[in-house]
Amino acid sequence: MATAPASSGSTPDSAPGSTPGSAPGFFPPELAAVPMVALNYGVRRRLGLYLNPRTAAAADWTALAEELGCEYLEIRRLEALPDPTGALLDEWQSRCPGGATVGRLLELLRQLERHDVLVDLAASVEEDCKKYLKRKQQQAEQPLQVPAVDSSVPKTSELVGITTRDDPYGNGTELFDAFICYCQKDLQFVQEMIRELEQTEFKLKLCVFDRDVLPGTCVWSISGELIERRCRRMVVVISDDYLESDECDFQTKFALSLSPGKISQTSHLKLPLHIITCTTVTSEAPAEISALLVGTAQMQNEVWS
Repeated sequence: MATAPASSGSTPDSAPGSTPGSAPGFFPPELAAVPMVALNYGVRRRLGLYLNPRTAAAADWTALAEELGCEYLEIRRLEALPDPTGALLDEWQSRCPGGATVGRLLELLRQLERHDVLVDLAASVEEDCKKYLKRKQQQAEQPLQVPAVDSSVPKTSELVGITTRDDPYGNGTELFDAFICYCQKDLQFVQEMIRELEQTEFKLKLCVFDRDVLPGTCVWSISGELIERRCRRMVVVISDDYLESDECDFQTKFALSLSPGKISQTSHLKLPLHIITCTTVTSEAPAEISALLVGTAQMQNEVWS
């Protein structure tokens, strides 16, 4: 039976980054909202070494699963996997992309009194989070114009392993039913879409950037690869915030560029577009976006049918 890693001699009072009187494994509050995708393989593997072994002396992965809302049959299914902790974290990210944060995970470990995990992993978790935020900042500072975005560009190794389920060696790529084009402020609306389209009888597989895409490559190149080669169609969530987003503007115009001359006929595009307005749009939209808005309506309950 596997055993948890031996302690390196740290005590709760000497946790990495802690201050006198702070909780074990003190974690900077400004990093609490970082999504779980920021945690790299090394941290996840070590977390599994602590939580995978079944022991009566400390809370294991099953206790964490219950805290995350898993039911008995879900836990039994995960129990048969070689790394149930890793699978649990992956499913949590898929089910709750906006709520699956590093801060929430550490809070649950603290509630479960796994101070040994917090003490040992706090420094590594903090390092992963800072690297993730730095990469996101670097991506945001990339110029909007990429060297080429049309179909003549061959697929390069740079675009291999860009999603959480891609084969890192390029032997298999993850495909989706639809790419979701949205801005961060509309994430709650996108979460509703995920519940309605992935977790009901529709069983669709959506590409949600903050949930499914690994950080590291230029966001514009990744968007072009996913929209053109990985997704059968594209869903555009339009709001006032969408109209102010550089990323949404690029993604929409890139999709339209795949079938020039057919902007107003979204059903005839090479990549079919589905337009949803999540709020009343009050800002003046560019001409090509205004053409997409023709015939769209405020989302109601029947929109999913």
